[in-house]
Amino acid sequence: MTLEIRINEVIPGPFGFTSAGKYPNWQNQKLGLTECDELNLEWKLDKNSLVGSTGVNGRTFSVKLKPFMGIHAMPPEEKGIHTTWPPRYCGGNIDCKELTKGSVLYLPIPVDGAYFFVGDGHAAQGDGEISCQAIECPMEYLELTFAVNKEMKLELPIANTPNGWISFGFHEDLNEATVQAMDGMLNLMGDLFNLDRVEAIALGSTVVDLRITQVVNGIKGVHAILPHGALKLA
Repeated sequence: MTLEIRINEVIPGPFGFTSAGKYPNWQNQKLGLTECDELNLEWKLDKNSLVGSTGVNGRTFSVKLKPFMGIHAMPPEEKGIHTTWPPRYCGGNIDCKELTKGSVLYLPIPVDGAYFFVGDGHAAQGDGEISCQAIECPMEYLELTFAVNKEMKLELPIANTPNGWISFGFHEDLNEATVQAMDGMLNLMGDLFNLDRVEAIALGSTVVDLRITQVVNGIKGVHAILPHGALKLA
């Protein structure tokens, strides 16, 4: 079965933070940033204007807020203790900035009872989450609606967002994650437009975007987006 999670509202709290440098993750090591002092940005978040501001060396920078939850998850069926750090086929630390208000996320249900949990509030994030953190923040209010779809069978998550349909891929190897996301998109396009896989990838090459979801959770993420209205039947 599939769990449908409808994201009705996401309202950020009044503050957030972003850290960068020092921590010996792989990208800091490659970029030579492990020798730098850690930088901690403190953000003021305005939930009404959806603008966040922070100071850097006496100057003020602002960004548009697009709040979302990084973790939408159920535990895998394997026994044992499972960290919430990586994304999995049944959800997890997906960190996809597209999963905003108005989105519906579809997750394969791995265990009886589902045991869904949510967390990791973000006020804004770029694709990739390159410093290892977005604007991490508490959420003032979050409203989700759940439904169980007994007919839909998925191997990996998909989502219907305000910007388009999304398929996901998760793997330590970015190439493998990309193939998983593409495979899910071919399946989606087949269902939406009654296309075979070759027809789907040919048409998809003109309108589907491939994006790096995140590279910081051990298991990397790629998502493919088919924008609403980008492909039409004449």
